[in-house]
Amino acid sequence: MHLETATPADLPALHALIESAYRGDSARRGWSHEADLLDGQRTDLDELHDILADPARHLLVLRNGDRLAACVALTDKGQGLAYLGLLTVDPARQAGGVGRLMLAAAEDHAVARLGATRIEMTVIAQREELIAWYTRRGYLPTGERRPFPAHDPRAGLPKRDDLEFVVLEKRL
Repeated sequence: MHLETATPADLPALHALIESAYRGDSARRGWSHEADLLDGQRTDLDELHDILADPARHLLVLRNGDRLAACVALTDKGQGLAYLGLLTVDPARQAGGVGRLMLAAAEDHAVARLGATRIEMTVIAQREELIAWYTRRGYLPTGERRPFPAHDPRAGLPKRDDLEFVVLEKRL
């Protein structure tokens, strides 16, 4: 497997990977999905294109031959802070160490390329198993909560009305 920066040519396959891991029945093959909490899309091609076009944002992909196995997005927030999002692993590869590999690669990239000294992320509060996974890797709850964009269909269609994000942070 090979880690590299995503290109515009990757976007259709990247979009398919992200949707398959987060939404619908295909996501249920893995343990790290939002299919029980949200319908609709996780992202769209326009958002992925925006990430590639923004010099403060980085989108890394892990290739297995000519297929994408995983991805992660980083945003330079300034003052030593990086934001991590879209950590995605093909549902067929989840629980095999690929997520840990991508998280470590994102942290290394954040330090080397963004000058980050800390990294934060938001996770839907109801995803307790995922929060526990990140906690075991050094990401700690800050106590901050952020609203879920329930009225923005680009973020998904909530199946319940109490969704919110918890903020996790790790010193690098």
